[in-house]
Amino acid sequence: MEAGGKDGNPLKNYRIGKTLGIGSFGKVKIAEHIKTGHFLKTSCGSPNYAAPEVISGKLYAGPEVDVWSCGVILYALLCGTLPFDDENIPNLFKKIKGGIYTLPSHLSGPARDLIPRMLVVDPMKRITIREIREHPWFEAQLPRYLAVPPPDTAQQVKKIDEESLVKVISLGFDKNLLVESIHNRLQNEATVAYYLFLDNKSRTTTGYLGAGYQEAMESSFSPITPSETQSPAHGNRQQPYMESPVGLRPHFPADRKWALGLQSRAHPREVMTEVLKALQELNVYWKKIGHYNMKCRWSPPGFPGQENMNHTNYNFSAEPIETDDLGEKLNLIKFELQLYKTRDEKYLLDLQRASGPHLLFLDLCAAFLAQLRVL
Repeated sequence: MEAGGKDGNPLKNYRIGKTLGIGSFGKVKIAEHIKTGHFLKTSCGSPNYAAPEVISGKLYAGPEVDVWSCGVILYALLCGTLPFDDENIPNLFKKIKGGIYTLPSHLSGPARDLIPRMLVVDPMKRITIREIREHPWFEAQLPRYLAVPPPDTAQQVKKIDEESLVKVISLGFDKNLLVESIHNRLQNEATVAYYLFLDNKSRTTTGYLGAGYQEAMESSFSPITPSETQSPAHGNRQQPYMESPVGLRPHFPADRKWALGLQSRAHPREVMTEVLKALQELNVYWKKIGHYNMKCRWSPPGFPGQENMNHTNYNFSAEPIETDDLGEKLNLIKFELQLYKTRDEKYLLDLQRASGPHLLFLDLCAAFLAQLRVL
């Protein structure tokens, strides 16, 4: 497979019934974003499939870029041509940045609604993956093995599958060490093999969907009937399923929305002014990296070694702050502070710990929150 999500990257030897799989490792760098909390800025992949923010060199998170690429793929599959195509690269970029393309008249109503929502130039207004899964075009004749969520992996960890365990032991791994590693959620060769066997088992006809999975394999897009389309009852996923109306994908309760950072409708300048006042009250050292981004360090009053730390011998670098041994030894907290703009026209203040004791950082966050007067 090549880098970049595009219809030229089919898994040629991977077919499930009549369904052709398409995959890519084009955006695997999202793992780095999840680990560090920083946005990405690498421009990669085929220009025809790249989102406007990618070819413009702007910062991006990852999922919204993949939604754009999937929108291009969907357009190509339904229309037989690319939405953005030009031999002249500057003209191609102009079309992509402007979202300039035409929709053929033969497209269905749901398709004509979904594609433009995926190919929105503003990534903040672009449809999300969750919204795509709830769209009528996606829900139509959706196979049950895609509609029903997989078992709760947390429940799988509590109960070890004997069949998968025996298979791993037959490869030469020690049973006691394997069981201990599974219970402790350790990642090693033995546990990787175990979960591969377990995952493969769940995808067979003896898995969580039983014969329904095999049925979906044999007739991937056959009409859905009430007996075939099921949704979980309220509460635990392991409870029996309930029937849902004909032709509709079962509706699953939305996951609880976690609050990230501190949100405010105040003007960014007012927010940052209060932030600086709070940092000053707490004796936090900071360095401005961008208009709404700072690197900070703080230590509790009177801890050993504080007298040896000052602005001249503990300077910030231009690179993102990383964990260092000195900070751990001196009970020093280093963190980054960033103000973001959200979809609903709010501003979100995020504090990201880079090094230092976790509990001490939480104490600092509590004191910081108490000092703020805007959020």
